[in-house]
Amino acid sequence: MESKGSNSSTSSIRQSTMSQPAQNRLLKWLRVAFYAIFAVAGQASAALLTRLYSQKGGTSKWVETLTQLAGFPILIPYYISHLRKDTPPPPSDIAVETKPRPPPKTLSLVYVYVYLGLLMAGNAYLYSIGFEYLPVSIVSLISTSQLAFNALFSYFLNSQKFTPFIINSLLLLTISSCLTVSNDSSEKPHGVSAGNYALGFICTVFATAIYGLLISSQQLIFRRVFNNKVSLKLVMDLTVYPSFVASAVTLIGFFVSGDFKLLNPEMDSYELGKASYAMTLVWTAVCWQVSIFAGLGLVSELSALFANVIFAVGFPVNTIAAIIVFNDRMNGVKGISMVLAVWGVVSYAYQQYLDDCNEKTKRSEVSEV
Repeated sequence: MESKGSNSSTSSIRQSTMSQPAQNRLLKWLRVAFYAIFAVAGQASAALLTRLYSQKGGTSKWVETLTQLAGFPILIPYYISHLRKDTPPPPSDIAVETKPRPPPKTLSLVYVYVYLGLLMAGNAYLYSIGFEYLPVSIVSLISTSQLAFNALFSYFLNSQKFTPFIINSLLLLTISSCLTVSNDSSEKPHGVSAGNYALGFICTVFATAIYGLLISSQQLIFRRVFNNKVSLKLVMDLTVYPSFVASAVTLIGFFVSGDFKLLNPEMDSYELGKASYAMTLVWTAVCWQVSIFAGLGLVSELSALFANVIFAVGFPVNTIAAIIVFNDRMNGVKGISMVLAVWGVVSYAYQQYLDDCNEKTKRSEVSEV
């Protein structure tokens, strides 16, 4: 009788243990969906507000840079509330080492935050120069190369594997982005010299490369520094502290350059008024921060390349949003671009599904042995 009871309890424990990985995978993909929605929504909203800022009289590249970086204070109350509530994450699908690593040293963390913050500041500032001297269509076209830069850095830093589905996804999203920007009828800005035009082109290329390096570095840091022990607090740490560093560096440049003297005249001449000027900048900063936080969450859950794939969807989504908000025209090219973007994401997601199935099969074989 005792042996039967023992076998029964052992069987029930085994069943509950076997169901735990499935629950973890479900929670993981729910988090991925949450991050993906907010990454695309934040990026699209920030792009619309940036366009509004430029159309109504905003011209400062330092102000544009700050709006991309300075929204991190909105996370601080939520961050503080989780300092004492943070618990170890559930077992990950990623194999962990048998000998646990000690927590990273304070000096290592400072280096990580400064390194990521400088990359963020450089990326934001170079993009601001690009938008100042180049048409929006050219900046967007150059930005499509971020997939290639990210793939290159991910290959060397994170040993990213390229399967046919991932390659198909990258090609589809690149074509989708190119179709989107090739449909843009923006003209070369008036009064821009050939030298400034070349400067804008070079800065945009470097900004795109820095962005690819940034998110690939984030994945490397999760793996090497934190041993894949992902938690909400860690994601917030890698959002708040680098953003603080990037904002501080940008503020120094803002005051040293003397650009702060132009702030009041720009505010006075803003077509929608001073209050709208301030609210536009505040909400642009908030939307950028939501996008940054969600993108880092995608990097922590899957990979830098997947995060970049999701952000690439933002190009056609931004186009659709502009049609709704700014009454831009809809045509067949934009429709095809949207379809290709969705197809590209589905292709990448299917590869992740195959990887999960293979991982599940391996665990089943191990448990049977």
